[in-house]
Amino acid sequence: MPRRNSSFLDDVIAAPWPVGVVLAVFSYVGLKFLLPVIAIQNPFLKAFAAFVPTLAPILAFLFLACAALSAFNAMRKGALFNRQTGINSIRLIGWHEFEELLGESYRQKGFAVKEPGGGGADGGVDLEIKKDGKTFFVQCKHWREDKVGVKIIRELYGVVAARGAAGGIVISSGTFTQEARDFAQGRQLELVDGNGLVRIITEVKEGKGQGHESIVESTRAERCPQCGSSLVLRTAKKGPTAGSRFWGCSSFPRCKYTKAYEG
Repeated sequence: MPRRNSSFLDDVIAAPWPVGVVLAVFSYVGLKFLLPVIAIQNPFLKAFAAFVPTLAPILAFLFLACAALSAFNAMRKGALFNRQTGINSIRLIGWHEFEELLGESYRQKGFAVKEPGGGGADGGVDLEIKKDGKTFFVQCKHWREDKVGVKIIRELYGVVAARGAAGGIVISSGTFTQEARDFAQGRQLELVDGNGLVRIITEVKEGKGQGHESIVESTRAERCPQCGSSLVLRTAKKGPTAGSRFWGCSSFPRCKYTKAYEG
């Protein structure tokens, strides 16, 4: 199902709720008090300026309504995130909720998240995430993709290259074919399967800022030589190396490959 183009009010709803409040205040003050006192010679514009104050409360109300919807959506997405207990709960949600869940995960990891939408349940850039001045494109593949093939990875890589993004991430509640992993290797692409996705959510919930270290770092990492999955930066929780950082396979516990972090 294709998504319609967003309007300005849609963008205000998608923004943090204080944006709507600020716009409401500025529009009310500007239309109600500032515009009428501006000297205008043109009769038509002068008549329009005299009429505009009547629109001030209406426009302010619209922006406040957008702020309320923004706050409601933020609470709803936070609740959706908190409800997830594992891969089974993730696979019960719809494709749109799946995208919202991922967007909320990255927001809580400190990314600025934009949801341009890729055209519905199949294809396109679903999320644009930005951190440290670098933008990454995310494509979400849900339960209908038990094993994501190389075609999806090639398409996203083409968009990343064409638009000059720092990298691309494909996230699935399933797995990836070996051909898909081989194509991603050596490129600015990150493949996150079901196990990796659960780990991201769990680590965010536990407040571990170093868990799955930002995609910015993981896209630069090498691929696991044992299974071809991406390596992600982790922090040892116990033992003689507790507190130290290391590269671990994103397919853990299925694959337990690790590599020393030199940073």
